Amino acid sequence: MKAKMFTLIALLIMALLLGCSSAPKVKRVSTDTAIDLSGRWNDTDSRLVAEQMINDVISRNWLTSFTSKKSEQPVVIVGSVRNLSSEHIDTGTFIKNMERELINSGKIRFVAAKDSRSEIREERLDQQSSATEETAKRLAAETGADFMLQGAIRTIVDAIDGKQVKLYQVDLELIDIESNEKVWIGNKEIKKYVTKPRAKW
Repeated sequence: MKAKMFTLIALLIMALLLGCSSAPKVKRVSTDTAIDLSGRWNDTDSRLVAEQMINDVISRNWLTSFTSKKSEQPVVIVGSVRNLSSEHIDTGTFIKNMERELINSGKIRFVAAKDSRSEIREERLDQQSSATEETAKRLAAETGADFMLQGAIRTIVDAIDGKQVKLYQVDLELIDIESNEKVWIGNKEIKKYVTKPRAKW
C-alpha cells in the first residue's frame, strides 16, 4: 500500500514538474521589431509595404495635377484589397496601415470606408428624431470621394527538399471614381527564402 502511495505521489510530482517546464516563455519586444518565424506574410510586411506604397502614390503627378486644377486636396477612400495568395492574410490590417499613412501624409482628405459609413448613416438618421434640431447632423451632406485605392496580394511559391522561395506581390491602383480612369498603379514585391529541415511544403 505504501509503495503504491509513493508511486502515485512520485507520478504527481513528475506531472507538476513537466507542466511547469512546458510553460511558454514570453518576452516583450518593440512593435516595430522585424521577427520572421514562419516565413509567411506578417505585421512587418504589412506595415512596410503600406508605408512604401503610400509614399509612392502621394509623390506622383496625379496629386499635383488634381490640386492645381481643383485648388483643393483630393478625397480618397480605400476599397477592397483581395487576398489572392496561397495563404491566409489579414487584409484588414494592411488596409488600416494604408489608411493611417494616407491620413498622416497631410496631402489628401480621407473618408470612411463602406462598412463604417453604414453605421454612421444609421446614427445620423437616428439623430433626426432623437437629437435637438441644433445638434442633429444633416442628411445627404457627406463628402464624396474623388479616388478609390484598391488592389490585391498574390504569391508565387517555389519549393523543394525543405527549401522554399516565396514572392509576395502587392498591386494597388488608384482610380478616379467619376471617370474610372486609373491615375496610379503601384507594385511592391517581397521575396523570402525559407529553409525547414525535413519539411513538407
